[in-house]
Amino acid sequence: MAPDMNLKISVADGLALGAIQIMLGLFHVMMWYLLLVLYMGQAKGVFGAYEPITYKAGCALWGAFFILSGIFIIKVARYPSQNSISNALILCVICMVASVVALCLTIIELSHFRSLSYRNYGQAKVGREISRILMLSYPLEFSIVLIYSILIYMGLSPRNEDALTPAEEAESTF
Repeated sequence: MAPDMNLKISVADGLALGAIQIMLGLFHVMMWYLLLVLYMGQAKGVFGAYEPITYKAGCALWGAFFILSGIFIIKVARYPSQNSISNALILCVICMVASVVALCLTIIELSHFRSLSYRNYGQAKVGREISRILMLSYPLEFSIVLIYSILIYMGLSPRNEDALTPAEEAESTF
């Protein structure tokens, strides 16, 4: 660790958070691939194909941001520098926004369900269950990047711990 970097998170914790971030990102990308295969195989029925808003927006594919953020978290844990820390914080903010937007879109998707043809009903049900699983993982993703961002920001805040408080300063003048 560089001598001028006073981070409030240990190297092991940074590596663990980065690895969890990468695993969650891979999980989201694999779930998007499963949804892609699931929805591509739909038959055009009387009521049309089921294409939810999260599938069209590629919300689960946003896991690439989570993977990239995890890589930067691991990089900061191993080789901290001011530039890599700021890049990791920017990516963490992007991940927070992406997880909140994806959660909102998933809630909107699950609150509306229109009729489907009999052939596509099973695929739509499986797709909705995958969306429910992803809906549970977005708060986890948000909490991981929030915790990391807070810990890193606390380490970057310019505080001089050797400085005297006003009370101590007043007592020392007597």
